[in-house]
Amino acid sequence: MIQKIKFALILLVLPAIAMAQNVVTGTVTDTAANLPVLGASVVVKGTSNGTSTDFDGKYTLNNVPDGATLVFSYLGFTPQEIVYTGQSVINVTLEESADQLDAIVLIGYGSTTQENVTAAQTTVSDEEFNKGAIVSPGQLLAGKAAGVQVTAATGRPGDGPRIRVRAGSTLSANADPLYVVDGIPLDSRNANLNTINPADIESFTILKDASATAIYGNRASNGVILITTKKGKLNSDLQVGYNVQFAANQNTDEVDVLTGDEFRALINEIGSPEDIALLGNANTDWQDEIYQTGTQVIHNFTVAKGYETTALRANIGYTNQNGTLKRSGYERASINASVIQRLLNNDLKLTLSVQGAMEGIRNADEGAIGSAIDFDPTQPVFATNGPNGFFEYRLNNGNVDGLAPRNPVGLLESLIAETENNQIRTTLQADYKIPGVPGLSFNGTAGIDYNEFESFSGRTAGSGVLEASSNPFLNSFNDGFRVNQLLNGRFDYKTDLSGIDSSLELTVGSSYQGFRRENTSLNFDADRNPIEIDGFNENILISFFGRASIDISDLLVLSASISRDGTSRFSPDNRWGTFGGASAGLKLTNLDIIQNSNIISQLKLRGGYGVTGQQDIGEDFLFIPRSTPSTDQARVQIGERFFRTVRPELVTDLKWEETSQWNVGIDYGFFDDRLYGSVDAYTRDTEDLLQFGPLAAGSLGNFALQNVGATNSRGIEIDANVDLFRGEGFNWTVGGNLTFNEIEITDLSLGDNDAPVPQTPVGGAGFNNFIQEWAVGADPTAFLVYRQVYDADGNPLDGVFVDRNGDNVINSEDRVRYKKGNPDAFFGFTSNMSYNNFDMSFTLRGAVGGYNYNNVRAARENADAITENPGNWLNNSTDGILDDRFSSAPLPLLFSSEYVEKSDFVRLDNLSLGYTFNTDTLRSIRASVTGTNLFVITDYSGLDPEIGNGVDGAIFPRSRGIIFGLNFEF
Repeated sequence: MIQKIKFALILLVLPAIAMAQNVVTGTVTDTAANLPVLGASVVVKGTSNGTSTDFDGKYTLNNVPDGATLVFSYLGFTPQEIVYTGQSVINVTLEESADQLDAIVLIGYGSTTQENVTAAQTTVSDEEFNKGAIVSPGQLLAGKAAGVQVTAATGRPGDGPRIRVRAGSTLSANADPLYVVDGIPLDSRNANLNTINPADIESFTILKDASATAIYGNRASNGVILITTKKGKLNSDLQVGYNVQFAANQNTDEVDVLTGDEFRALINEIGSPEDIALLGNANTDWQDEIYQTGTQVIHNFTVAKGYETTALRANIGYTNQNGTLKRSGYERASINASVIQRLLNNDLKLTLSVQGAMEGIRNADEGAIGSAIDFDPTQPVFATNGPNGFFEYRLNNGNVDGLAPRNPVGLLESLIAETENNQIRTTLQADYKIPGVPGLSFNGTAGIDYNEFESFSGRTAGSGVLEASSNPFLNSFNDGFRVNQLLNGRFDYKTDLSGIDSSLELTVGSSYQGFRRENTSLNFDADRNPIEIDGFNENILISFFGRASIDISDLLVLSASISRDGTSRFSPDNRWGTFGGASAGLKLTNLDIIQNSNIISQLKLRGGYGVTGQQDIGEDFLFIPRSTPSTDQARVQIGERFFRTVRPELVTDLKWEETSQWNVGIDYGFFDDRLYGSVDAYTRDTEDLLQFGPLAAGSLGNFALQNVGATNSRGIEIDANVDLFRGEGFNWTVGGNLTFNEIEITDLSLGDNDAPVPQTPVGGAGFNNFIQEWAVGADPTAFLVYRQVYDADGNPLDGVFVDRNGDNVINSEDRVRYKKGNPDAFFGFTSNMSYNNFDMSFTLRGAVGGYNYNNVRAARENADAITENPGNWLNNSTDGILDDRFSSAPLPLLFSSEYVEKSDFVRLDNLSLGYTFNTDTLRSIRASVTGTNLFVITDYSGLDPEIGNGVDGAIFPRSRGIIFGLNFEF
């Protein structure tokens, strides 16, 4: 009986013993580089039985039952499932995933998959960039991302656009986002993106909400833009490419001023006999005299090669641009090189990046733009009694009238102003997979961003400028350097928590960044004696940061980050700040009910909160303040050199601007991601605003930077993309984004005292900006105007304004806040289409709900502005005077609501057509033609409706360009 029981027990135990002995080993590699994958997950599907690969990509998995399915997965790769049928060795090669949910995206100090992103952020890759002869990298982004407002650059050669992420969070401090190039945060006062060749940029990643940016702590309130440059790839064939573009640019419009004949007719109607006597016989279009057809050429030569453990890439670029304003130009020669090297059995990855650029800027006298609008069109360009033949207004003694406007052509011809800017940015990154601890790695970055500059400005005897000036020797020199040094390191740890069906990612690190700036200015006094002034500034940022993220059951992702930052810009009492954020993402896509859906391909809910700071106050050592504007420039002479000084006479006790932000969002995809995008809503509060103004009521002589008040901003951002057609021969994708945003000043008290902000008369110093004045409850760009009164036909009545307080006197108390410069909404729309070898793309942008104060009209459309001058000359006017006929220019007219105009617009930024030729000798040849700034639809009467602050002065006109390009791939 006992023997039978033993036999039965053996029969029961044998299967368990057999199962326990099923051991599988193998190696996991990747297809791109055929290199081992550290930390890849190997799991028996439906169980908690799993393991991870070591630094050689090897794994051992015990207790594998027959018929079980093994799941091999890793971040950014397509998971593989293999059924176990008794194999003792299973080697797997993972392929990079084309699914956008599995795509690798950057986050602050690290990366993750798109599926696991819990914050509001957008990545724009090189395939989506705007086309054309792009000089400034910011132009690549225009219209491409919700919540990112890219205001088009002026027509000045080399000028970059203004970029705002969620409109920025500050009023007076720097509102630019933090730019991080290949791991180096740029110096805000030297964030010259033009030193990066646009052809070398692989992607922009825009971190928008505080939960994403909080890890950058004290400089992240205005958003963060991560810029990644192109690098070589391992195990890749030799690739050689050459691209050349030729462009011609013309101004799209000119300010509508009176012609010579119209001006003579007007002066004969409204002028005195003395005014009529000042008229000339010419019919000069001064704007035609100062503008020309601009030309541009861009060359790029690229070579790349990848070996088993080494990848190389280098690009040499050259840009030469002649502006539409005569004597203006921009030239850049650049190099971008990178080396990727794997060492120590591929556990160590070194990446060396070098970006170098030499810029030459030819600065034309932009005063000629305003002068061309104002100068009498009945006068000739040349006259026998003018300096070097240029016509100028002269006094009775024969000298040039110093109060009269200068000849626009003479202004251009007489100025020699050049700037040279040399920059080199070098980064060395080390990624090390620490042996013996699967999932643990170290990342270190050392970088230096060095900029050397030199500028010269001088006048020749080409116009009356020298004769009219009290300083007969208007020459100046300036040179110096700026250096930005970075050293940071972090540990990353990734592991699977099999017991709770979760994965954990941890990051902890620190960063040191030092900024140093020195410059020397050399000017000449009235006696031609040189005066040399030396300047020096430096500041240091130190940060300790950490982040934790857990993915629970591939369904709920929780993430939190913290940053402890210190800056030498503030006093020791306010030097350190703690910032942090937390967010969550619910991956509804992974629910069975949605996975089985034929309609929904991705669905994720996100939410987050964070606190960030702003310490970019423009200068260093301001906790050692100056007493008055005059002592701000106090100098001491040592030998023959002068040095600026600071004196601790006025303590301002500055501290951070602090921004707290809530964000909720949803990522969606339908019909196998034929339609996909995101929707975000946010609200943001900023306190302790940094503002330069009077320290106390009645102390107009004492100004300082101080913490003042608070703002609230809120918005909704919508991104949508549609693959209209997918096929081998024809593909068409369209995308659009729409942003609603508003901002309101909620407080203007001084710090903790709740003392009111000292106000000064309209147009004075402090918190007024002539036509705009900050006020609680108003948009910062709201206009403060007199309400114009109109007749029954809608024509403005000369000198008649609304008496708001009914005291029968029109004065500053009758001004009201009316409209605002910030638009209610802005949008972008893009289209990319290809048919066999043809391709076409375009980008539309626009904004609605904003207004501009047309200062070009306000300053000129009245009789006094034409004839009431302190000397014997006349000023031209815009042609609106023929309709409005204002007779005089009392102060209320300059602030009339008549000049506040709607600035809604739709702009076709670019349209590109291309054809790719396939040849036997070359991989490909692509020919293209691109038009930029092809049209603007708007009712705005000014030169261009797109103005950064809502106040339209005489701007450098934006041009329309036609670009022909050839791209050769060998």
